[in-house]
Amino acid sequence: MSKARASATAAPAAEEALSPRRNPDLVGHDEAERLLLEAWNSGRLPHAWLIGGTPGIGKATLAFRFARFVLAQEPPGDSLFGGSAPVTSLHVGPDHPVFRRVASGGHADLLTVERQRDEKKDRLKRDIAVDDVRKIGPFLRRTSAEGGWRVAVIDGADRMNLSGLNAILKILEEPPPGALLLLVSDNPGGMLPTIRSRCRKLTLKPLAEETVIDLLGQHRPDIAADDRPALARLSEGSVGRAIDLADAGGLALYREMIGLLSDLPRIDIVAAHAFGDKLTRKQDDGMFETATELLVWWLARFARSLARGSWPAEVVAGEAALMTRLANARGLERWVEVWEKVQRLFARAESANLDRKQVVLNALAALETAAA
Repeated sequence: MSKARASATAAPAAEEALSPRRNPDLVGHDEAERLLLEAWNSGRLPHAWLIGGTPGIGKATLAFRFARFVLAQEPPGDSLFGGSAPVTSLHVGPDHPVFRRVASGGHADLLTVERQRDEKKDRLKRDIAVDDVRKIGPFLRRTSAEGGWRVAVIDGADRMNLSGLNAILKILEEPPPGALLLLVSDNPGGMLPTIRSRCRKLTLKPLAEETVIDLLGQHRPDIAADDRPALARLSEGSVGRAIDLADAGGLALYREMIGLLSDLPRIDIVAAHAFGDKLTRKQDDGMFETATELLVWWLARFARSLARGSWPAEVVAGEAALMTRLANARGLERWVEVWEKVQRLFARAESANLDRKQVVLNALAALETAAA
């Protein structure tokens, strides 16, 4: 099989293996699993959990892992809680009937609410539909089909609008017996305080760099071994982000971007125009979004490191020297201003449909001015 064909087949296979519904493994979050097991074994399981953390680190995987575990327990008879023998793992094997039904979306006592796909734009919708959220209350109040728990998972809970949040709040104010609500959120702090106060909070930490490298090797062997450490560092502990960047050509874009910035305080104008042309070619493959996100990320990383007084480990060679040179040119306050300016510029490009190439050139010009 050619390298191109191998890459094309490896990506869907990895997506399938890492799908939270179908992934039997949870890596790097032993403490979170321990806390869930303690709550279960105590016989006083909170009815709602808010699972937070950065995107792509395993939050939804943990939510479905816990949902499978709860649904796989024997019906409790007179009690809604587990038996007397403490359990030591949330693992439910892929050959278990509950695992198979959850993976296929066919378990009668599990409801998943998430953003739906916009077929016209071929991407996920911005928000979770409020009508989908309103299905949760009736679902959790009805009798369990299998005599145990009813579980609802909201994947992307921070994507609910105010009407959706109010619908959830009503459930939390009067939780039905034998019901479990798992809210997965990239930004728990952005949710209503009244919702946060009624949930048990569980915050997952980013994965260790070595863990991301191992997962990339396991699930995406088509990614060059030499690229995996750079992708792991670039993704800051998110295997999901690392895979997205690999598929979008993010590492190559990042290397080209650092190459451009390495010429500061003067940027090669011919190279800058070529870079802008590459990002704004007619076919919309997300290259502009990937590159602008990486530039904003790099500026934020630079500013944070400047504030701490030490440079982070390099993603690509030459970054430390670049940061040192820019720090000698201007102080922290000026670079924070540049970061904010570039961030606003890219946001306006999206909202006002500005000329994308000119936006890129303006961002590079702002860096030139600051570094001069």
